[in-house]
Amino acid sequence: MYLTHLDCPRCGLEYAADKLQNLCECGSPLLARYDLPAVAKAVTPERFGLRPADLWRYRELLPVADPRHVTTLGEGWTPLLRTPSYGAEIGIADLMVKDEGLIPTGSFKARGAAVGVSRARELGVERIAMPTNGNAGSAWATYAARAGMGATIVMPLAAPTICRRECVAAGADLRLVDGLISDAGRRVAELIAESDGAIFDAGTLREPYRLEGKKTMGYEIVEQLGWQVPDVIIYPTGGGVGLIGIHKALHEMRELGWVGDKLPRLVAVQ
Repeated sequence: MYLTHLDCPRCGLEYAADKLQNLCECGSPLLARYDLPAVAKAVTPERFGLRPADLWRYRELLPVADPRHVTTLGEGWTPLLRTPSYGAEIGIADLMVKDEGLIPTGSFKARGAAVGVSRARELGVERIAMPTNGNAGSAWATYAARAGMGATIVMPLAAPTICRRECVAAGADLRLVDGLISDAGRRVAELIAESDGAIFDAGTLREPYRLEGKKTMGYEIVEQLGWQVPDVIIYPTGGGVGLIGIHKALHEMRELGWVGDKLPRLVAVQ
């Protein structure tokens, strides 16, 4: 594994990567950092095409040391589809769409859950908890079940019924709150405090490894374009972890020398 440490993009503090971490003491999310010069010596872009078509093909840039802890349902490597008719209609000559709906559990949230659960499992977590409005809870409940780990999912009553059913089907402890996602977040904080360390907070941007799974979208887009970057990436976003992950992936690839200095413009649509 080439993971070296976690650091805070706000204040610069560094943390050990072999211990469970949530936020920096300043309140900022933490980012996983790798020995990129060593990665560049260990693997070249051409090697990835010889590996299985899932996100774990980028294992040197992911935070799981022992393959026995990898928790997977075959997520990743979704198609990048050209859409010439719609592109012509809106005046974009070479428009492409990456179809994340084909991933297990039905959304890109499975990427973050796969890597986040795998790393949590490796660090000894037995139960995760998170607030969610929907498909993130479905994904984390499913991957926690795959890993033999418990999951407590807290949703507002107004969350989609299908997502609630998916959590229950995966065996999660589903808690409903009469309120908003912020109320669900407060309930998760209470449950974690009451657990005396037995529950790990896996909420959005509250642990550093969900982002590492989602950044693989950036690696895939560039690989699928023959290790060229697009001009613009338009990203539909809720919490924004996926877009942050793509940004992180692009900067890692630039430091590795796999792409040039010019990076795409990133557009968040909410």
